[in-house]
Amino acid sequence: MKQILLLTDFSENSINAIHYALNLFKEDNCNFYVLHVESSKSYLSDDLVMGGGQSIYDSIVKKSKNRLLELIENLKSKFHNPKFTFQEVIDFDGLTQAINQVKTSKHIDLIVMGSNGVTGAKEIVFGSNTINVIRNVYCPTLIVPEGFSYIKPLEVLLPLDLDDTLNSNAFSELLKFTEKFSDKLHLLRMIPSDEVSQELENDAEYISAFIKGLDYAYHVIEEVPMDYTVSCYTQTHPITLTALLVQKERFVDRFFTSSSTSKISNKLRVPLLVFHS
Repeated sequence: MKQILLLTDFSENSINAIHYALNLFKEDNCNFYVLHVESSKSYLSDDLVMGGGQSIYDSIVKKSKNRLLELIENLKSKFHNPKFTFQEVIDFDGLTQAINQVKTSKHIDLIVMGSNGVTGAKEIVFGSNTINVIRNVYCPTLIVPEGFSYIKPLEVLLPLDLDDTLNSNAFSELLKFTEKFSDKLHLLRMIPSDEVSQELENDAEYISAFIKGLDYAYHVIEEVPMDYTVSCYTQTHPITLTALLVQKERFVDRFFTSSSTSKISNKLRVPLLVFHS
């Protein structure tokens, strides 16, 4: 039984991501926890204390719970899947704190969230919430671009930074995913100028050892920024999902905040699946 955490702020973007997940896992037995985090910044502490503050707090919780229950009923009605169960979760914590609490208490296998661009922001590819989840929540995370209609992830792209290794639990988890859902895995090994990568030498050995019965393509890309390579590759190949093996914050920053990224796109073209090493 899969334990999947679905994040929602009741926006069309977040609900679209939920629909993607329910389509993706339609053959699996799944417990879905639908989490809404009510930002405490929206309410002054005095607002919750003055005038019988507890009743105000209860009113806020009741309103959010009713919206969650309505969303869950809509999901049940739309998908009619007896393999699915749903549970609403409401929290007043910060987003990453709330996610980490649910992840631990419910033994979450995957987090699903929507994302859209933030025009003019440093983190142009994703809103800051998405970046914070990737950085601070160590759990596989699926991010679905705004307005992306479900397509089975038959061809998956995996860009590899200089130090990313295929001999890792993160890559093993990705292989489990691709072997179940996909027909082909595209691997791009990125090599900056004047760099020597031990992992480049190891790739052939690890590919031979770990990739069984799955079609794959392997390319070495030299002296080209990763964000540019990923953008071009997804436009010229039938890629339906991109994966990342996140090890270091510097790599996340390098991929998501590169200045060239804003010149190409302000949002993902396909869903992104992140695994942490």
